[in-house]
Amino acid sequence: MTNFTPRFSSQSEALNGEDANVWAVSDRAHELADKGEDVIFLCVGDPNFDTPEPILDFARARLGVGRTHYSPAAGEPMLRRAIADIESKVSPHPCNPDDVVVFPGGTNAIYGVLACLLNPGEEIVIPEPMYIGYVPICDALRLSVKRVTCPAETDFAFDIEAIKATISEQTRVVMINTPVNPTGAMATPEQLRELAAYCRERNIWLVCDEVYSMITFAHRHTSLRTAAESLDNIVVVDGLSKSHAMSGWRLGWAVARGPLIDRLVAFAGATIFGCPQFIQEAAAFALEFDSYFVKQMRDAYQKRRDLIVERIGKISGLSCYSPEAGMFVMVDVSKVSASGQVFAEALLDAERVSVLPGAPFGSSSINHVRLTLAADEAELSRALDRIEHFVTSGNRQVG
Repeated sequence: MTNFTPRFSSQSEALNGEDANVWAVSDRAHELADKGEDVIFLCVGDPNFDTPEPILDFARARLGVGRTHYSPAAGEPMLRRAIADIESKVSPHPCNPDDVVVFPGGTNAIYGVLACLLNPGEEIVIPEPMYIGYVPICDALRLSVKRVTCPAETDFAFDIEAIKATISEQTRVVMINTPVNPTGAMATPEQLRELAAYCRERNIWLVCDEVYSMITFAHRHTSLRTAAESLDNIVVVDGLSKSHAMSGWRLGWAVARGPLIDRLVAFAGATIFGCPQFIQEAAAFALEFDSYFVKQMRDAYQKRRDLIVERIGKISGLSCYSPEAGMFVMVDVSKVSASGQVFAEALLDAERVSVLPGAPFGSSSINHVRLTLAADEAELSRALDRIEHFVTSGNRQVG
């Protein structure tokens, strides 16, 4: 009998590339914690709040009346209507429930959108630092990615002129993220309007990931859908994972117009065959009765941000700016370490604090580490004590 030799698709092989080990430090931290080590995790953007009880109660009620069957490919009418109502309230452009397609999470929505807009080998432009999850999506779809650097020297601020300069005749999609994971930077309404018009003139889709739209501090978020004068080439992706502490519920959506919606519905029907009914209806309830709970969580994140920024500012050799939004703080370690990767590995070894190296987000953040706000103030203070000891200790080894 001959031996079986497994063969795999090039799509799956792309997921085992050089960026596949981005969570290596985090994985090692979990291994240490499993052995009983006192590890503090500041690496993952999973809210440490429980889903608000009224949302849980509503979900239980919908389970109790049998909302456990197949759902329409585009999503339950109750949720699509709730999303459309929100979009209509904040935008000069009315939104119809038929403009909304529901997916199991924002990341899956992005995958579906890009799969419907781009063929393998076609060009997409993305500013960086960027969400780590974009890399495997683009790899799996075998896209040609052109990155636009937003330098650390300008606090990673959006540079619309740099994005426009990167766009070529081959560009089919520009994808932006505001507020940005990991930097917390926010595009202004004027920047969004200018970029939307520029892309439309060149027959280019503009996709905006707005998953952190409800976690802003000094200024309110402006949606691309609100800023753009025309919606022909506009796609907005959002979800409840961060804003409502519903990361495990896996619920996101895409909002667009015209024939793209038909493509997205067909894609969702073929690949996921609908999201759970009771989860969608609980999400609709959450969007209608969320203001108190979202404000509580946003205020907590702001206090945590201020704590980190204040403490980091007092540690010689480290620096950071105060992000406008989001759940993370980027810390510059260039004065004390060869790179964010070296710093993160050494910090875990010496102090059992797990942070995420900046390199996977892009070249502009290679000398940074990302600290999450998804830990309470006591845990953050404990972690910052260890980070301070690590940096000021004469025994540290960081390359």
